[in-house]
Amino acid sequence: MFHVKLPGQDAMARGADEKLVSRRIKLPKRVVEHPLRQVAKRLLMALFVLFLTVFIVWLDRDGYHDNANETVDLLDCFYYATVTLSTTGYGDIVPHSDSARLINIMLITPLRVLFLIILVGTTLEVLTERTREEWRLKRWRKNLREHTVVVGFGTKGRSALMTLLATGLSKEQVVVVDPSAKVIDMANSEGLTGVVGDATRSDVLLRAELQKARQIVIATQRDDTAVLVTLTARQMNRGAKIVAAVREEENAQLLRQSGADAVITSASAAGRLLGLSVLSPSAGTVMEDLIQQGSGLDLIERPVRKSEVGKSVRDTDDLVVNVLRGHRLLPYDDPHASPLQLTDRLITIVRAMPPTTTRTTLGPPE
Repeated sequence: MFHVKLPGQDAMARGADEKLVSRRIKLPKRVVEHPLRQVAKRLLMALFVLFLTVFIVWLDRDGYHDNANETVDLLDCFYYATVTLSTTGYGDIVPHSDSARLINIMLITPLRVLFLIILVGTTLEVLTERTREEWRLKRWRKNLREHTVVVGFGTKGRSALMTLLATGLSKEQVVVVDPSAKVIDMANSEGLTGVVGDATRSDVLLRAELQKARQIVIATQRDDTAVLVTLTARQMNRGAKIVAAVREEENAQLLRQSGADAVITSASAAGRLLGLSVLSPSAGTVMEDLIQQGSGLDLIERPVRKSEVGKSVRDTDDLVVNVLRGHRLLPYDDPHASPLQLTDRLITIVRAMPPTTTRTTLGPPE
């Protein structure tokens, strides 16, 4: 029986108050202007219409009759403008001259309509925005297939996603799961869809459509959280590729037994890279370059081409490091690695190129 070592506080458990923020889906925002600024603009427009109406009534105040004292002062003008624009119309102040009635027809009535449009338009926009958001969410659920779920958007999760994006993964095919609403807002600002909630709960992973995902990256800060997420994810999706990160190497085997296809020990990997850099700084630089996709040299996995079937590993056009045959990973100098078979996959080193440029490969050394 394995025991999970707890290495410290977890980003997946941060903010207990944020757990109640709900396990909801947050699509990337498309609002051009801040909502508060939009409301402020409409409020200023409504006040402008109100003061314009008061000014018009004040200019022709002699044409109005007040049933209370027969005279119309500034306060009465504000009162009349308010009840008129709001279509209340108590009838205690009325236009009695021909000019006042004509002004009501030509100016006050259009201003009343404009005032109502401003008020009703704000409400309609809110309702429309909610409807549009629901429609976007339904369309997103319908079209989402073979996507990537990233659990935990800290340093490890963000770095893993940057690597995937550098290899051509579209942001529309990424869903980030994190319990922090602030983290998800940050992911939204970068064009990513996010789900707020605890990924150890199956209902949160269902909101991320994990059952339809092609690959899952688990980058939590606690090993026990990673184990629970891996168990839940594997139960929901038997065919997805699950890659998880752990802090302590002794927990790696438990992650594999939980259903992870690959487990990266972050602390040990960083330590080995540090040790290699001490022995040979240049070798450490090359290793860091290899694991950073999109610059310098890239380490990739590709299938064997038909023209390469039956050839030796050294006869390929690429610099082959390993041959993946079934579940066996054979070094390039293993006698069993050659000849190559059609079902093999090659781990090769290639020259990184910009997305618009065709990638070229490094040939084997002479």
